[in-house]
Amino acid sequence: MERSEVSKNLQWKTEDLYESFEAWEAEFAAAEQEYSATDFAIYSGKLADKATLLACFKKTDEVFYRMEKLYLYAHLRQDEDLRSSKYGSASARLLSYYSKLVSEFAYVDPELTALSDDTLQAFIADPDFAPYAYRLRKIVKSKAHVLSAAEEKLLALSSDVMSGFSGVFRMLDNANLNLPKATFQGKEVQMTHGMYGVVLHSGTVDERREWFEKYYAAYVKLIDAITQTYYGNVKKNVFYKTVRKYDSCLSMALAGEDVQPIVYENLINATHKALPNLHEYIAVRKKVLGVDELHMYDVFVPLVENAELKLSFDEAYDLVVKGLAPLGEDYQNLLRRGKDERWIDVCETEGKRSGAYSSGVYASPHPYVLLNYQPTTHDVFTIAHEMGHSLHTYKSNETQPYSTADYTIFLAEIASTVNEVLLLKYLFKTMQDKELKKYLLTYYMDMMRTTLFRQTQFAEFEQLAHAKAEAGEALTKDCLNELYYGLNKQYYGDAITHDKEIAYEWARIPHFYTAFYVYKYATGIISAISIVKRILTEGEPAVQDYFKFLSAGGSDDPVSILQKAGVDLTTTAPFEAAMQEFKSTLEEFKALID
Repeated sequence: MERSEVSKNLQWKTEDLYESFEAWEAEFAAAEQEYSATDFAIYSGKLADKATLLACFKKTDEVFYRMEKLYLYAHLRQDEDLRSSKYGSASARLLSYYSKLVSEFAYVDPELTALSDDTLQAFIADPDFAPYAYRLRKIVKSKAHVLSAAEEKLLALSSDVMSGFSGVFRMLDNANLNLPKATFQGKEVQMTHGMYGVVLHSGTVDERREWFEKYYAAYVKLIDAITQTYYGNVKKNVFYKTVRKYDSCLSMALAGEDVQPIVYENLINATHKALPNLHEYIAVRKKVLGVDELHMYDVFVPLVENAELKLSFDEAYDLVVKGLAPLGEDYQNLLRRGKDERWIDVCETEGKRSGAYSSGVYASPHPYVLLNYQPTTHDVFTIAHEMGHSLHTYKSNETQPYSTADYTIFLAEIASTVNEVLLLKYLFKTMQDKELKKYLLTYYMDMMRTTLFRQTQFAEFEQLAHAKAEAGEALTKDCLNELYYGLNKQYYGDAITHDKEIAYEWARIPHFYTAFYVYKYATGIISAISIVKRILTEGEPAVQDYFKFLSAGGSDDPVSILQKAGVDLTTTAPFEAAMQEFKSTLEEFKALID
């Protein structure tokens, strides 16, 4: 279907940003003209002066407030049809100029770091700096790890070279992998990363086995190059942690997010204690599928067939609004506004970007959501998920000043997952169809298995691999395979056959090139489960606490912001609650199948 065939009410309203592409072009040209004639270095060397620093902060806000709106429009229009050279060119031009402006202000944080603690603390205590207080507090925290001006300049100059490992991996993973053809639905088709996931969910056992073996065989052929690429990335992290005087690569990564190390420790420890529950789930999966051997390529197969929620978009959206009723009428009205005011681009069309996302900036009157809606259960939950992101953005932008409105990646997946869990709870309560309820229970368990347990397995692999490198041990392919295979056996237990190919799974995970990123998926679902439990048991007080979280943006460290919603990740309670949720869901499913 072409975009021209889609009803306007199912297309997002980019006119809320700029009336036309011509209006966007005129604004971009005006910004370029103004900023090309602006001397952004006039504040350099003078940031110890209150008036100068305030002027610098405000100018930075003004520039990027304006540029982000320009970026959002170009980004949305490009994703409507990736074949369009007009919008692709516009987006590229904007990003190039945006990067240039970022470089104009590169002197600010190093110069602030060089100020005395007394000067910085005086600024933090000054009410005029309230919108920038958290930024300044982070500067104070980082001082012990900042080098001399000359050394910092050398590190900055080296960053482009040192950041190339992810690019090498992307080339290996996409351009050089040379995936073969394999059988699916009786036909020989070209293997791709996307189709691999489809076949593991819906292929026959013979098809799944063929795809699994051929897929990993392609990685085995490149394993020496991938090993050296990953090891190079780890050595880069070890280099930075050493010169910046951190205890470990993990502590450096957590400090960059302003997250306490106890959060990571709690996650690993709680997951280890709950592994018997995951082992039992794997055993139940084996029993329900009725197989003598359960393989790693069988863990994505649905346990309940033909139990999809096959709803039109309007029906699905109404269901989401009903399911999120515990968040109150105001929240539901915002959801209705999102649909009625055309925040959402609904339909899959030729050339449109695949997948789904929510995107919003401070200068926009509202966030935008991209969908490619199909009448499946997964896509119903995608609506709830992406609108969770959007309303988080909406509430933060509504409440916070520009400087603190943007929330961190650590917090980003919580609101979206709260919506999914609330919708699941609503369906558990209201659905009468036993097969559909069994399907939704497995949907929830697999959400927790892949987002909580699997991402924690990845996080533990990263921690152990970096620890080996920090101790001077070389990360060979045999070392990494042995490490990952051992973790896989520990996490999945004895009920599954640990196919030899799974030892190579670490070699295909792109997130490993942004070290210590994946754990945030696990803490996100853990936090969401506790928030939903509070909302459903305590009602309005918990809802108001949750709204404080949604409205906090990036005004404080992420763990403190999450505490506003009643979740304290420095304690074991939310981790234990999430593990109990998995166990309880498994017990409910077992009762239904028995």
